[in-house]
Amino acid sequence: MGNKMSHNGFTSATMAKEGGRTAYYKLLDETRNGDMVRVRRGVYANAEQLADIMIDVDMVVPGGVLCLFSAWNIHGLTTSLPQAYHIAVKRGRKITLPEYPKIELYHQTERLFDIGVEEMVVSGYHIHTYNKERCVCDAVKFRNKVGMDVCAEVVNSYLALPSRNLSKLMEYADKLRVRQILEQYIAIKL
Repeated sequence: MGNKMSHNGFTSATMAKEGGRTAYYKLLDETRNGDMVRVRRGVYANAEQLADIMIDVDMVVPGGVLCLFSAWNIHGLTTSLPQAYHIAVKRGRKITLPEYPKIELYHQTERLFDIGVEEMVVSGYHIHTYNKERCVCDAVKFRNKVGMDVCAEVVNSYLALPSRNLSKLMEYADKLRVRQILEQYIAIKL
């Protein structure tokens, strides 16, 4: 596929159609042959892209934000490799998930969704992810689901960072209602 037809490496049927009928039929042939994978309706990627450590999150789940294991991994807060892409979306959104790659959605209320969102470039893709402070708060908030060992690893990794921002961390902890538990962790560690 030519550069004109790809957006961060992903191809859409619309972009293929703009390249003319031949380009569109070539995309369909490549999908039938297994050279391209249908990620969701109208969005395609080649197998090499899907083997990469990152996907174009906005193309696969428009408006999605990397969270939990995926965000912890990007920020180097955990050694656990995510078994799926963990993506937060605003509650009430209807999302059709692709067969591949595996995605786990987390529906957030409007009030909590935007706390700590930042844009990063990972493997050439512009993605939205939660910042380190939000990641720590989420680890504490979901400690019973992710496991106490993972939660402790995330908190310890953050506290070891020279760039840590404890005032921002506590501000987020208040908003996400995990301040008391987080303060107990920090009192033990520091």
